[in-house]
Amino acid sequence: MLGSIGRLAVERPKAVLIAASVLLVAMVAVGVGAFGVLKSGGFDDTGSPSWKSQQAINAQFGGQANLILVVGARTGAIDQGTAAQAGQTLTRELSADHGVSNVVSYFADHSPSLRATDGRSAMVLVRVLGDDTTVGKTTDRLLTGYVKDNAAVTVQAGGEAAVNHNVTTQVTKDLAKAESIAIPLTLILLVLAFGSLVAALLPLAIGLVAILGTFAELAILGRITDVSVFAINLTTALGLGLGIDYALLMVARFREYLSQGKSVPDAVQGTMRTAGRTIAFSALTVAAALAALLVFPFYFLRSFAYAGIGVVAIAAGSALIIMPALLSALGTRVNAGRLPWARNAQQGSAAPAWGRLASAVMKRPALMALPVVAILAFLATPLLGASFGTPDETVLPTSAPARQAADVLHNDFQGNQATAMQIITTGPADTSSVATYAAKLSTLPGAVRVDSSAGSYAHGASLGTGPSDTGMATATAQRLTVFTSADGHSGAAEQLVRDARAVPGPGGTSTLIGGDTARLIDSEHGITARLPYAIAWVVLTTFIVLFLFTGSVTQPLRALVLNTLGLSASIGTMVWIFQKGHLSGALGFTPRPMDTAMTVLLFCIAFGLSMDYEVFLTSRIKELHALGADLHLSVSEGLARTGRIVSTAAGLLAVSFFAFGTASVSFLQFFGLGCGLAILIDALLIRGILVPAAMRLLGRSAWWAPGPLRRLHERIGVSEGADEDAEDQFGELVGTSRAGG
Repeated sequence: MLGSIGRLAVERPKAVLIAASVLLVAMVAVGVGAFGVLKSGGFDDTGSPSWKSQQAINAQFGGQANLILVVGARTGAIDQGTAAQAGQTLTRELSADHGVSNVVSYFADHSPSLRATDGRSAMVLVRVLGDDTTVGKTTDRLLTGYVKDNAAVTVQAGGEAAVNHNVTTQVTKDLAKAESIAIPLTLILLVLAFGSLVAALLPLAIGLVAILGTFAELAILGRITDVSVFAINLTTALGLGLGIDYALLMVARFREYLSQGKSVPDAVQGTMRTAGRTIAFSALTVAAALAALLVFPFYFLRSFAYAGIGVVAIAAGSALIIMPALLSALGTRVNAGRLPWARNAQQGSAAPAWGRLASAVMKRPALMALPVVAILAFLATPLLGASFGTPDETVLPTSAPARQAADVLHNDFQGNQATAMQIITTGPADTSSVATYAAKLSTLPGAVRVDSSAGSYAHGASLGTGPSDTGMATATAQRLTVFTSADGHSGAAEQLVRDARAVPGPGGTSTLIGGDTARLIDSEHGITARLPYAIAWVVLTTFIVLFLFTGSVTQPLRALVLNTLGLSASIGTMVWIFQKGHLSGALGFTPRPMDTAMTVLLFCIAFGLSMDYEVFLTSRIKELHALGADLHLSVSEGLARTGRIVSTAAGLLAVSFFAFGTASVSFLQFFGLGCGLAILIDALLIRGILVPAAMRLLGRSAWWAPGPLRRLHERIGVSEGADEDAEDQFGELVGTSRAGG
């Protein structure tokens, strides 16, 4: 297939490029609709008790408040004078708004639980109607229309809807900022790396096609299933990065053939047989790693699989179809726009320094590898103390309005409405049993107050009934709210949920417990319960693909061990930074538990990219090995031929991810810095030192496989050595290696 594509690119490059241009225009036309169909949620397990609790509250009680307005008096008490009048006006206007329901206001029923302890502010609770997309749009309108300060009062917005709105708005700004930094810097680095303006623009072109194509894919998928808007972040970073990776490999190999005196058609065909095959296998390994995200029950994570697999497929397809046509059309003009300081615009990919490093490592593998292993193991040690959570207002900077409102709710009110536990029974219960159940709940460690249809309770004693208590029951269910002073993501809050779930429901009914902390517990369970399947999938697919590529069982095992070591060091460093709080001042974030979903995402993406570079290096080593080179020559020459490509590609991709470090949302900073660090560790330490050391220590067993598997590989496997002019390449490669010392 690759040979046929190469021949088509050589014979009819203009036709290929015209067809690609038409397809690109179509992708742009479809892709512009992506932002309108993508959603901002996706963090809930739709089979969990907390999600079922939310659905039951929506169905039987009109829904739980997801927007909290804090109305504060500029002077005096909130229930006096113009402040009280302003609160009453706000309540009337919200109650008449078509986009909300279940408006519960202190200014309507004067419930003490809705007033601050100092009497200077009060709450208005609102249920914003609709799915995630509709809630986002309505919240934007409500914040614009109602969150306004005047001479009498100040108004702040908190709660889930406000937090999500602030996060989405800030992420959009952060993404634009990151792209404005990454793209110009990437272009500059590409020009420096290639020494030619034309050659430098080719990877950017492939990256742009990958991004636009994936936007079109997401626009189509978004009309079929739920897709998170955060998938856009991965699309831009990974599309640009993989486009550069694959195009860089193609251009470098093409220029290498030209430097050997081959004609343009022969250079294109040779590039497709070698670099093209490497890209095909690389894309397969990256896509397989990202496919592991499909096993999780959250469409937030599944969306990254949709985007990731799409961007990998489109980047690889563009590199294998559009790039050969571009190279055929350009020919030797690929070196046009040569920079004055470029030593040789037609240089190939060889980098003798990387070959010398591999030779030095293979002479003393233990001496060179042990310090690197010790450093990586040390960086991984913070993982032993890692704790995990889900996104809340603390991912926002302290200047964000929703973050400030959350601080007010936590500090000024007895029992945080935003983090309260919500309980609903699956059947009716009488007042007496509800009272007994509520009193029992109020005695649990961490419980501040329990509101029910039978009244409010604290420490087992009744606080009396309130005006809103009658709204806590229907003919088929009872609803209770448990307030706690504990932080929603603390161990004390989690234990309170577990204790409440262990208390028998009133009147023999079963209960569903929801709220932020319950969602956290259920989300963690949804990930940890399926994590073994995701890991098994990654290990199995990696093993199969690398076996088909190399014919060895030791190579996949070696790759899995080294990649795991590098990833552990990267994630451990992120624990040290984001959970322990180091660099929080410089980066401007609040230390908090590791985001469970983002950690899984980081693992899958970084692992996939590690396998990308694994295939780049192993393909060249295998090529030389298949041609008869000994272990030392195949490894040293293989690293010499790929070291510059891998390090350049990794540096450029790391720039794309590190640009997210300028973000204001902490989980975006975590994702960008974690991916960037993982890429650099893999390209420099794993590929540069540990792979040569491992190959030397493995010796002849580096390419070992049991007899049956070896025979299977001879039938269905693919290797670089299948190139039809391999013998000529071997002589040139060995000659170059010897000439370079």
